[in-house]
Amino acid sequence: MADDRDRDKVAVAEFHKKIKEAFEVFDHESNNTVDVREVGTIIRSLGCCPSEGELHDLIAEVEEEEPTGYIRFEKFLPVMTEVLLERRYRPIPEDILLRAFEVLDPAKRGFLSKDELIKYMTEEGEPFSQEEMEEMLSAAIDPESNSIHYKDYITMMVIDEN
Repeated sequence: MADDRDRDKVAVAEFHKKIKEAFEVFDHESNNTVDVREVGTIIRSLGCCPSEGELHDLIAEVEEEEPTGYIRFEKFLPVMTEVLLERRYRPIPEDILLRAFEVLDPAKRGFLSKDELIKYMTEEGEPFSQEEMEEMLSAAIDPESNSIHYKDYITMMVIDEN
């Protein structure tokens, strides 16, 4: 029983350290606040992959009653600690990502054209913003073929949870 409690305390201390380090990268004024627009990047840097809707819910949880456009570390830390302890918003496993790309590639070519990718990512499901699309294209598109070889892309973007 005591071992479990000690292990939990160590895990919490490690999470606090990681959260503080990630938060500080975006605390440009060194005043324990970050721009609300950076919260998604901070959360994703901690290995969490919430949907845009889940991200909005998290932001609402850590925002001030009268939103200021900034998030305070004191409010962010306990919420993010709970998220990490509960292992919420885990990344999608590699095999599921591969199957998703294969559904979009019925000819089984192993790639999608840039235009196909843009169409799927901006018109289907939870559409990407222009900024998200540009970020994905800069990382995903092979400039020589103007296409995405999705097995290579999946390997590049999968988070190692070890």
